Amino acid sequence: MGMIQEFKDFAVKGNVIDLAVGVIIGGAFGKIVDSVVADLIMPVVGAAVGKLDFSSLFVTLGSVPSGTAMTLDALKKAGVPVFAYGSFITVAVNFGILAFVIFLMVKQINRLKREAPATEAAPAPAITPEDVLLLREIRDSLKKD
Repeated sequence: MGMIQEFKDFAVKGNVIDLAVGVIIGGAFGKIVDSVVADLIMPVVGAAVGKLDFSSLFVTLGSVPSGTAMTLDALKKAGVPVFAYGSFITVAVNFGILAFVIFLMVKQINRLKREAPATEAAPAPAITPEDVLLLREIRDSLKKD
């Protein structure tokens, strides 16, 4: 029973739940970035470089069986070792964009954290203990005499 309670305490802590939410959102965000890279950025870059499709850039590292199409998918299905550097370029661009967006988000969060204390109300003055108030009253009484 102790281990179940320990696990429950661990799983319900805010940091674990925040991490789980972050991983789920990160996975969904990664799919968005994949789409942006594959569907928007790489076609533009490919057109600028000469209508290249980076995902189809590769070098065969073995003999190609006769009748196999010279496409990356066909070569992989035929079991031919290929050096698919175009796929790597796509993933590297994807990572660069994702890292830049995360950098911008962290920068914004840090800026908001620096601004937050300025908007908080000033702390209330410390309450003077009763014995100090009594001593002050006695002092003031003695001064009058």
